[in-house]
Amino acid sequence: MDETTPQPLILPKVTVPEHPPIQELSGEEEKALKNHIKELLHQQNAALVAHYYTDGKIQDLAEETGGCVADSLEMARFGMEHEARTLVVAGVRFMGETSKILNNEKRVLMPDLAATCSLDDCCPIDLFSDFCDQYPNHKVVVYANTSARVKARSDWVVTSGIALAIVKHLAENGEKIIWAPDRHLGQYIQNQTGIEMIIWPGSCVVHEEFRAVALQRIRRLHPAAAVLVHPESPQDVICQADVVGSTTALIKAVASMPNMEFIIATDAGIFNKMRQIAPGKTLIEAPTMGDGATCQSCAHCPWMEMNSLQKVAEVLETGQNEILVDAELAAKASIPIRRMIDFSRGIRL
Repeated sequence: MDETTPQPLILPKVTVPEHPPIQELSGEEEKALKNHIKELLHQQNAALVAHYYTDGKIQDLAEETGGCVADSLEMARFGMEHEARTLVVAGVRFMGETSKILNNEKRVLMPDLAATCSLDDCCPIDLFSDFCDQYPNHKVVVYANTSARVKARSDWVVTSGIALAIVKHLAENGEKIIWAPDRHLGQYIQNQTGIEMIIWPGSCVVHEEFRAVALQRIRRLHPAAAVLVHPESPQDVICQADVVGSTTALIKAVASMPNMEFIIATDAGIFNKMRQIAPGKTLIEAPTMGDGATCQSCAHCPWMEMNSLQKVAEVLETGQNEILVDAELAAKASIPIRRMIDFSRGIRL
């Protein structure tokens, strides 16, 4: 069998939900709700773990209560290292599954189990497993934005912050690579390393929406602004960037670079943390309008927006929305995740 040419794939259609209506609370109502959640977290020995793309109010509460606001890799680490018996994971489903895989003895709750991810949805296990079977001599490297079953089918799980280093490591050891599911991140890694990979043709509905021509126009309006781009974005957007990196890398860039203006091509939920660490700087959303734009996301993930303070309180009150992963599946899926975590520890050391 020829292992150099990927077979044509027809991916399942991803249904993007409408952005949920914002439930406005008065200042007193919000304060009372936060105090109620704090009490529930304390009573249940629970920790709130939130992604950078969730609502800023949830991020703030996570930090106020000794929880965690981070990217998916740090969220996974936190769950492993924290003594809490219950983890409330505010993010999307694959993040809750990853926490459960690594902490199968802990209770993992999510504010909304319907909060999924377009990358996860476009990579169903049956289709993906058949795809991998066509290339038996390849190492399977999957992005964290995938289901527990896809992770269990892989050799390595990576996040955007460590993907480049792991792919280089594998290539230096003579490995051939299947990459899934984000094609833009896969192409970025190929461009940076010169390493050829078999790439699954998925994409993120948020980052897919950024438009290169519109970005050129806004750069002309803000010539002193630095352009920060997440590598899930299209290549003609990436090529205009001053910094390309993970959510954590982009946050660090805002803090460390001398520029006072930044045009940012990733989910605008990240602005909450950026404003905390660089309060005097101006943050501008990269445009999602222009030729071919549908504005399915408008730089705001509709699944991340399903998380709310009200839902955090509700799952703690009821115990509903628990993430369950079969123990055998969790054990298998934990192997490539732990490889990534061990590799990242080695880099830090």
